[in-house]
Amino acid sequence: MRTLIGLSILFTACVTQGTYDQLKTEHETSTAQLKRELADVKAALDKERAKAKDLDAQQRDLQAKLEQLDKAYGKTKTDKSALESALAELNKRKEESEARIAEFKALLDKFKTLIDSGKLKVRIREGRMVVELATDILFPSGSATLSKDGKAAIAEVAQLLQSIPGRKFQIEGHTDNVPLSGKGYKSNWELASARALTVLHTMTEAGLSPERISAASYGDAMPAVPNDSPENKAANRRIEIALVPDLSSLPGFDELQRASK
Repeated sequence: MRTLIGLSILFTACVTQGTYDQLKTEHETSTAQLKRELADVKAALDKERAKAKDLDAQQRDLQAKLEQLDKAYGKTKTDKSALESALAELNKRKEESEARIAEFKALLDKFKTLIDSGKLKVRIREGRMVVELATDILFPSGSATLSKDGKAAIAEVAQLLQSIPGRKFQIEGHTDNVPLSGKGYKSNWELASARALTVLHTMTEAGLSPERISAASYGDAMPAVPNDSPENKAANRRIEIALVPDLSSLPGFDELQRASK
């Protein structure tokens, strides 16, 4: 018993107030960062909801006009048909907007555990839903070889992506703007490309169907934030997994398809 008490006192003494304060500060900083990131996701979701609300208001307005025209003026079949077509198109756009909201929420739910653990983020970037992973967690500096934890994280993500039906994904490699020197790669383009391909192969090995996945390199050409601080450079060193848009759902797709024949 005396030995255990002595060890406890020795361990307590080893953890200085400075170390405790540092760990506390790091924890508070990480928590604040996670809250900001979740706020960004919420803002994107609120934006989509606002669009759906606006489309709903337009729908009601057109419906009211259609009813007024039917009752008061007995519009010709041609004019009525045109208005009904406009209403049908608006209903379609509203359904597509609601479907995007539902898909985004479903993606957040699927990745909730990984998001909460800080392994990845889910964002709306340039109109696409994107799963973002920091390469500093996945790869050693200047390397395209996954760490043990990185490989496990990618395999877990692959299983979740495989469970999303009817969607394809593109793995996109990004770096900061620091030139490579003696790292075995000609430029950041090659490094980002090698990392994206490593993630792709790891995902297919984990069970993600090869026909549903592709890889791309952006090097340092598409920074998420300005490369003006160590923290921002770290944010720009990332792997993004983008959900490839389904072009067949876009307005005018049938006309474009016929024109291309």
